[in-house]
Amino acid sequence: MISNVETSYAPMISVIVPIYNVQDYLAQCLDSLAAQTYADFEVLCINDGSTDGSAEIVRQFTSADKRFVLVDKVNGGYGSACNLGLSRARGQWVSIIEPDDWVEPTMYEDMLAYASGFFCDIDIVKTSWTDVFDWDNPQRMVLKPGFLTGRMSTSTAPAPVTELPILLEGHPSIWSSLYRRAFLDQNEIRFNEYPGAGWADNPFFIEVMCRACSIVYLDRRFYNYRRELSGSKPRTASDATICIPFDRWLDMLDIIERIGKPDPVILDAHYLRGMNYAFDAIAQFGWDNDLVQSKTREVFSKMDLDAVLSHPKISCGKKRFFCNVTGATYRLKGVAGRVAYLTSELIFRLSSRG
Repeated sequence: MISNVETSYAPMISVIVPIYNVQDYLAQCLDSLAAQTYADFEVLCINDGSTDGSAEIVRQFTSADKRFVLVDKVNGGYGSACNLGLSRARGQWVSIIEPDDWVEPTMYEDMLAYASGFFCDIDIVKTSWTDVFDWDNPQRMVLKPGFLTGRMSTSTAPAPVTELPILLEGHPSIWSSLYRRAFLDQNEIRFNEYPGAGWADNPFFIEVMCRACSIVYLDRRFYNYRRELSGSKPRTASDATICIPFDRWLDMLDIIERIGKPDPVILDAHYLRGMNYAFDAIAQFGWDNDLVQSKTREVFSKMDLDAVLSHPKISCGKKRFFCNVTGATYRLKGVAGRVAYLTSELIFRLSSRG
């Protein structure tokens, strides 16, 4: 069921909000969109079979503001909801917003103004974000700059991701971007439709980044991202939960190879992501977990030994662990690069503290 649609209306931005049982946070999210200083957008609220009061909250917005549209569907997961939104989108630009987050009032105005300063079609406008910790307790809630803040300078010219590899290293953060809809459609970029949330943002993220010819980065924070609460990750989990990070990393590698982008710069960034996913799983579930061991071995088997040993952002301890797991001989490589990276990281941390 679709409500509040005006077929003749072609907005500048189509905002896609995939919604499933988020009644406690949804009003804040939609309020922050309604408060945007740039007004020419539609908000496609894709209700993915919610069983709580989420749909009713959306109806309150659709009755008050014609830019908000409710699209009801049978539950199919995050990727399915986003794909339906992409199929309905009519804007020149697409924005994907998580329903439990919120954005700053000038986000779209400032991102579009920035993009208009380049004399070519921009595929992706990327920004940083704010990580929100302990958001369940106003007295303890902490806001911190996201990973990209200060690590990249605002772009003066568009570039492919091979010139901006740090974009591939941290959180996929697909929600802190604007995507040119024609770019998505021409390259037939859509989400894999995994059950539930399913980390569907990972494959979408790597494909848009690797296919884009013109990416620009604005070092400003407009998006407020709720991080997982402290202690919310269980020490025990289903097999599917343990496998998801590893499987998505493998899915992303398949995309890199399928679209012909196995550039060493891209693979280095992807190897770093794989290491982080593996060590996070080990920290949560322990190396004595048989599934953690088997999936780590599977991911490590896809990595080039020399590239790992030379990687400046992978510690010596992790490199030794990699060699132990794969049966390779550890060799000390890339010392100068490692020292340069640690030095630059120290300078960044000191300067970011003011």
